[in-house]
Amino acid sequence: MSALPYIDGPVLERLVPVGRAVAVLEQALRDGLDPELTPRRPAVDLPAGQLLLMPAAAGRYAGVKAVTVTPANPGRGLPRIQGTYLLLDGPTLAPLAALDGIALTSLRTPAVSALAVAHLAEPDARRLVVFGSGPQAYGHVLALREVRPVEHVTVVGRDPARAAALAARCRALGLTAESLTAESLTADSPTADSPTADSPTAQPLTAGPLTARTPAGAVPGAVADAIRAADLVACCTTAAQPLFPGKLARDGVTVVAVGSHEPGVRELDGDLVARATVVVEARSAALEEAGDVIIPIRHGTITSGHLAGNLAELIAGRVVAGPGPRVFKSTGMAWQDLVVAAAAYEAWK
Repeated sequence: MSALPYIDGPVLERLVPVGRAVAVLEQALRDGLDPELTPRRPAVDLPAGQLLLMPAAAGRYAGVKAVTVTPANPGRGLPRIQGTYLLLDGPTLAPLAALDGIALTSLRTPAVSALAVAHLAEPDARRLVVFGSGPQAYGHVLALREVRPVEHVTVVGRDPARAAALAARCRALGLTAESLTAESLTADSPTADSPTADSPTAQPLTAGPLTARTPAGAVPGAVADAIRAADLVACCTTAAQPLFPGKLARDGVTVVAVGSHEPGVRELDGDLVARATVVVEARSAALEEAGDVIIPIRHGTITSGHLAGNLAELIAGRVVAGPGPRVFKSTGMAWQDLVVAAAAYEAWK
């Protein structure tokens, strides 16, 4: 038996650029993949931490992503989050290839967001606000400019140096960019030492104390101005509480939220969600995992019927955006990993 091929992060990026990832995700949905039928992802407690499994099957392939969360690893100089994807032949379930699971997540998450934005956002969206300064924040800059003519990026982060560094990377892409600091934010998602959006039981990192310049429920004036002027907002943090007052989001803006993934935490407030046309990856997943949706339902702000559609319905043209903001809420699903992993394998073989 020959050795199982391994596709690492750099090779994955070469085989499936983010624009290609957007295209294969859309094609899978157009070919009839139903995100509502994706198997649930189990979390198994282990002595050292947790093992999270994300299985899926579609078309000629099946696969599973195994992600480990090991809280003690940073003290050993190792990543807290590690992961591997195992791609299988659909009919025989024979192993075909292994892939870097964290790199796969870092690629498919912004690609899914970009797919939603391509069908939800105003065609001339040029001003992007990104909350967070980690890999997902940069990944969303790259992905969203594939589907909209983004020209200006405002990076909002808790760490001034990291926010400035991301703004510099955006300028290196030929964009105009600025960085702003909001002390109320939690750490960015995901990094080597913070949970990924695939970790349903990971604990949000605690925010530092608000300053006198940033009272509870508010954001600094420059951040508020950026949100009011934004065409696109990408929330890529592990924040447990809303990142900004929803009233700041203008009608017509598209807000993507990918960071929170537990029923009790959220990046968006109820005011924004109630005003918005809300699209989710799958209703079943959102009503189980997405605090951005679950909390307003619990509070009576919205009902489950407020969800305008899932991602498949959006790309099929069955979602009509209302006059207010548009929101896409993502928690990460196993079918997305499978589709992108299969595309990488087919490009590799």
